[in-house]
Amino acid sequence: MTKISSYLPELVAEAASDKKARDILILDVDGISSVTDFFIICSANSSIQVKAIADNIEEKLAKHGFHSLSREGYREGRWILLDYGACVAHIFIEEDRVFYNLEQLWGDAEVHSFKG
Repeated sequence: MTKISSYLPELVAEAASDKKARDILILDVDGISSVTDFFIICSANSSIQVKAIADNIEEKLAKHGFHSLSREGYREGRWILLDYGACVAHIFIEEDRVFYNLEQLWGDAEVHSFKG
């Protein structure tokens, strides 16, 4: 894991927290995922808030020189995925987070709660 990849999850979590994201978790999937080192998972009350969180993450990371490789789900605003390579953000409407349950799917990951 590089310094950049360990710095990114905190930056993403802070940006999500700035827009009142709830239940922010950082999952360390390094060693169990071939795709990324970290997942940041958070919840919102509405699609408007999901989009606001995603927008703030993109804006804050761009100010630090990071740009997403991919953005999925923005139009629907129920589950937005932002891929930064070493770090992937998942921003959910609460009921979709419960349904997809990434925390259980990646149950072998080391989990860190973020308190903003």
